[in-house]
Amino acid sequence: MELVDLATDVDPRRDHIRGARDAPVTLVEYGDFQCPPCRQADGVVRELLQVFGDDLRLVWRHLPSPHFHPDARLAAEAAEAAAVQGAFWELHDTLLAHQQELRPLDLVRYAKDVELDLEPFREALTRHRYAGRVAEDIATAEASGVTGTPTFFINGKRHDGAYDIDTLASALRDAGAQLRESR
Repeated sequence: MELVDLATDVDPRRDHIRGARDAPVTLVEYGDFQCPPCRQADGVVRELLQVFGDDLRLVWRHLPSPHFHPDARLAAEAAEAAAVQGAFWELHDTLLAHQQELRPLDLVRYAKDVELDLEPFREALTRHRYAGRVAEDIATAEASGVTGTPTFFINGKRHDGAYDIDTLASALRDAGAQLRESR
């Protein structure tokens, strides 16, 4: 199968960004809140954000796999409900840390822990208010040929390699160097 680059550019008005919004290097991750490798990758990504500082931004896009992870789609919707209240990353971190406990009552408990307004949060989950937003991320993943999680793109180019700290750091440094050379 031919590897495809990122089909949908990062949109700071829509995408969830951690790190400097105007960083020269962008790491897009397609992830699933119940995916054990995504939890493992999260630790690596957090370390990279510390190491690269203002030179790196992370974008999270949802790619729940309900066949393997039955609670992942609702967890993604919960993260979107949290985003509306300005707490996407707080809930993101909690969901990854508790990926074996993502049933609806768990999601409400986590929302309370991050101090969300629970009534609109519950209503959003019950009515699947953000299912369309999650589906949009899934569509961008499909357009980019993403079939599993985690999948990374660096400055729009698919990262075809391991996602350990050394491998990703090297790829990020290379992307930064390419930018500097092209100027």
